Amino acid sequence: MKPFRFKAIINDRPVELLIPPNRRLLDLLREDLDLTGVKEGCGEGECGACTVLLDGRPVNSCLVLAPEASGRKITTIEGLASAGRLHPLQEAFLEAGAVQCGYCTPGMILAAKALLEENPDPDEQTVKTAISGNLCRCTGYVKIVRAVRLAAVKMAGKGGGR
Repeated sequence: MKPFRFKAIINDRPVELLIPPNRRLLDLLREDLDLTGVKEGCGEGECGACTVLLDGRPVNSCLVLAPEASGRKITTIEGLASAGRLHPLQEAFLEAGAVQCGYCTPGMILAAKALLEENPDPDEQTVKTAISGNLCRCTGYVKIVRAVRLAAVKMAGKGGGR
């Protein structure tokens, strides 16, 4: 199998690698780039633990072949904090106590980020819909929804966040 030249902007940094053409984006991120905030929960696109932003839209990286993401912008949880400061969503998840085991948290935060970029003031039902592809086995989602709405307030106060 001929290697594929993968090029992308990952967490605002250019990346170029030779990879097998059948490499999943999830594996490229975790194994080749050590971005372990991306988790594999099911490998079938059902749980959302592997959610990343591809050109600003949430995708299950376990279902995306890396060559499909070449030439695009990819954001993982590691790309949200800036200059040593947590992103307002990360802060809000901590403040609201929305982090329990933490396994689903990176994917949940990235799904929420995509929502807040599109809708800076979502109501509770809109938040629930936006995170519906991300399963959490530890909570009843109440604190997660509260955290997303708190982040919306924080981001509005800081000129829209990052």
